[in-house]
Amino acid sequence: MFVNAFNRLKSYLDSQVIGQPALTEGILLALLANGHLLVEGPPGLAKTRAVNALAHGVEGSFHRIQFTPDLLPADLTGTDIYRPETGKFEFQSGPLFHHIILADEINRAPAKVQSALLEAMAEKQITVGRHSYKLPELFLVMATQNPLEQEGTYPLPEAQLDRFLLHLKVDYPDSDTELKILRLTRGEALAQQAETPVRMSQADIFAARQTILQLHMAESLEHYIVQLVMATRHAGNYGAELGRYIAYGASPRATIALERCARAKAWLSGRDFVTPDDVQAVFHNVLRHRLILSYEAEAEGVSTDQVLSELLKRVPIA
Repeated sequence: MFVNAFNRLKSYLDSQVIGQPALTEGILLALLANGHLLVEGPPGLAKTRAVNALAHGVEGSFHRIQFTPDLLPADLTGTDIYRPETGKFEFQSGPLFHHIILADEINRAPAKVQSALLEAMAEKQITVGRHSYKLPELFLVMATQNPLEQEGTYPLPEAQLDRFLLHLKVDYPDSDTELKILRLTRGEALAQQAETPVRMSQADIFAARQTILQLHMAESLEHYIVQLVMATRHAGNYGAELGRYIAYGASPRATIALERCARAKAWLSGRDFVTPDDVQAVFHNVLRHRLILSYEAEAEGVSTDQVLSELLKRVPIA
């Protein structure tokens, strides 16, 4: 029952965000695996529209935060406000106290603001003064960054990147897809094919997460997941050139994320068991932001995706 509801939600997202099936699937994987996602791509590729469409399809509140260099941590978390009538300070909650957050151009905010978001993503709470405040149980952050403009940006530190479950890359659509987008914006395609959003309850989302954790995963597949992550730390065992290209491998969070996303991928496909194909399908998006390449790799123009593809080829399926 839950699978059908999520598939209807996926169809609705695809009808609103033309030509970006990987983006819409990634959003659902993050929702099901209880994680956050970082989306990188040029402006105008419906990143904001996608998460806005998700907010219409699930029960909960949505807020978009435009990150700028003059943003302060209190602009995210909220702050204590003095009430003269009572003579006391009262906490005024900030935009992080919503269920779905769009952190637009996250790399344009300074480190203090990024740290405030880090605590919210990692602990599902924020701290103001001496008090900590719990965030909603359903809490999803989708952060975006523009790869084209680097002037005036603050690159995310590795510790914060590791908090993201997935790192998706989106690119320009082809000509046929662009024509559909043109018609959609005119309202023609929207009037013909848009479905009524599935207003999915939070209880259904939590129940689906529990179901996913109960999917069958063979012990050999668990070993395969561990070996894939271990290969990023000891890449030299799979080729001297790979050993030269990776400076630092992925943390244990990558192992957990890879297993959770593979389970969610299998469940969305209508299966009650996980296969090696599910692991491989999410491998790049889970590991892309967790590797630190060496200067040698950068000098030779080797990308993280190329290194990950080589690891997939060389690590045997258990």
